[in-house]
Amino acid sequence: QVQLAESGGGLVQPGGSLRLSCAATGSIFPFTMGWYRQPPGKQRELVATISSGGSTNYVDSVKGRFTISRDNTNRMVYLQMNSLKPEDTAVYYCKRGLNIWGQGTQVTVSS
Repeated sequence: QVQLAESGGGLVQPGGSLRLSCAATGSIFPFTMGWYRQPPGKQRELVATISSGGSTNYVDSVKGRFTISRDNTNRMVYLQMNSLKPEDTAVYYCKRGLNIWGQGTQVTVSS
């Protein structure tokens, strides 16, 4: 069973940046990979996806601020997050395909 491990979360001030990483123990090709987040007291929501061919999709609230990317050779997926806002505070999860999730990494945006 493939496992995913997220890293790179932490506490950052509004306007700051973080880069999240997702390391897979098995192949991420040809799966669509995604980043999701779950804000405190809310349901998990889609943030961004990237197909095996590199096509990307973002939720409107992060367009122009977040960038998803992938490295199939090294089995890594990244989420570059710029201009962070307090409402970006959440646990961020990596997902492979339809049903393999990581354990999540906490991102807190606060002054």
